[in-house]
Amino acid sequence: MNPTEAPRPTITTQSGVARLGPSLHVKGEISGSEDLHLDGSIEGLISLEDRKLTVGPSAKLTADVVAREIVVYGSVKGNLRARDRIEIKKDGSVVGDLTTARIMIEDGAYFKGSIEIDRGGEADIERPAFARATASAATGTSTKAAI
Repeated sequence: MNPTEAPRPTITTQSGVARLGPSLHVKGEISGSEDLHLDGSIEGLISLEDRKLTVGPSAKLTADVVAREIVVYGSVKGNLRARDRIEIKKDGSVVGDLTTARIMIEDGAYFKGSIEIDRGGEADIERPAFARATASAATGTSTKAAI
């Protein structure tokens, strides 16, 4: 490693799930094709198109997230888009907009933002929000709720 180069965080893999530990702080973009469990601090973008992201109880994300499934036990500030489902557990906190086919928010969880139930699935995840809104109005396939 070059002495002027910053050390890179280590991501360990256990039983097919990559894990970012609680003492690590990442700024930038995380993308990949395996499930990811975060316990550290992340700022930026997380893109796991066909995989599951678990935001652990000690995790603090300031990030937009795109994944197949997102489960939040910790804190997230940013927009979440999941092709399959989003779960916010009882001690979880999300401030941002959610787009997903299925949603579960447990009693005690904190959520501030809007929810768009997307029944169209995979194709809408890649389209910008204004294009989804136009298509939804034309077809009537989405339900939008502000909480």
